[in-house]
Amino acid sequence: MKKFAFLFWLVMGTAQAFPTKPVRIIVAFPPGGGTDIVARLIAVPLGEMWKQPVVVENRAGASGVIGTEAAARAEPDGHTLFMATMGNMTANQHLYPKMAVDPLRAFAPITKVVDVHFVFMANPALPADGVPELIALAKSKPGPEEL
Repeated sequence: MKKFAFLFWLVMGTAQAFPTKPVRIIVAFPPGGGTDIVARLIAVPLGEMWKQPVVVENRAGASGVIGTEAAARAEPDGHTLFMATMGNMTANQHLYPKMAVDPLRAFAPITKVVDVHFVFMANPALPADGVPELIALAKSKPGPEEL
């Protein structure tokens, strides 16, 4: 039992506090969008709590692929976080089959930060009362003309 107690104190004595340097949050979209705003909102309290700067780094382009790949290539020391979206994590690998990384294997999830709900809306003058009617209307008028 004494050996385990000594080993415990030895390990605890060599452990370092986290973070030991500034933390960056990579956002795969331009500044000002929803993902960027959320990252900036959480960066401030994280920086205060950790007593280290937390910097939001926008790596926009290619529907989020550039930022996703940059985050996946970062040093795996916990000092780089990725503000992922469902598109980054699930859709892009099917839309862009030649991605350099598999997001589901490259990242370990920490927590869900926000829920985003979308609403599908149209001008009330449009002769469609739901999605099936809108699809039928679009099929009846193919081409670049307006509905």
